[in-house]
Amino acid sequence: MSNNLMVKPVEFEVNGEKVTLTGNTVKNYLVRGNGDVSDQELVMFINLCKYQKLNPFLNEAYLVKFNGSPAQIIVSKEAFMKRAEANEHFAGMEAGIIVERNGEIVDIEGAVKLQNDKLIGGWAKVFRDDRKVPVKVRISIDEFSKGQATWKQMPLNMIRKTAIVNAMREAFPGNLGSMYTEEENDVPGDNASRKVTEEIRKKANQEIIDIEPMPVKEDPKQIENNPPEHMDFRQEEQEQMQFESNGSGGPTW
Repeated sequence: MSNNLMVKPVEFEVNGEKVTLTGNTVKNYLVRGNGDVSDQELVMFINLCKYQKLNPFLNEAYLVKFNGSPAQIIVSKEAFMKRAEANEHFAGMEAGIIVERNGEIVDIEGAVKLQNDKLIGGWAKVFRDDRKVPVKVRISIDEFSKGQATWKQMPLNMIRKTAIVNAMREAFPGNLGSMYTEEENDVPGDNASRKVTEEIRKKANQEIIDIEPMPVKEDPKQIENNPPEHMDFRQEEQEQMQFESNGSGGPTW
């Protein structure tokens, strides 16, 4: 391609490790979904990783792109939390869920509710040693849950995590203002949960999958010295191996 972005690598360090990104690397290994990312979206992603010191090869950040929609830059919750906690003014946090119980709104610390409680949302407080009051966030589950598999399976944990992320971003806008996690985005859970290493492994093994086995070269002397029973057994063995390899109802030759 003629685009310089695809040729010239961008290098930076993350925790002492050298990271090199090019447009082709991002397109081939760090994009999830069925859409083609634009050069502008590639530039934004690479710059975010560079300036926020994120290593996408450790799944700390990746792009999600579906046809007809703009690309979404996703940062893992672990990388997000590490960045927030590394701030010199971070002084702890509290977080939990909001439920409706007997017609009243109740804040619960953690992610456990009674059987008859109705989950309403999540809350979080982030404390800074240079502020008199904590940053408080209260969010609604209806606003963030889009029916993804993870939200259906673990709604309490998901809404609590999302509240924490929102509170951290408000408490440290200079460090986290442009970073968003999977819980905050309308990303299909089944697609977004796959690891980047799995995608790389699939691409690396693709050429091996389609290679046909090498034919067995018979030794003429061995054929001459072996009785017919041996020949019949060898052919039967090869047919059985081909049967197991193809997973079909019989040999294909």
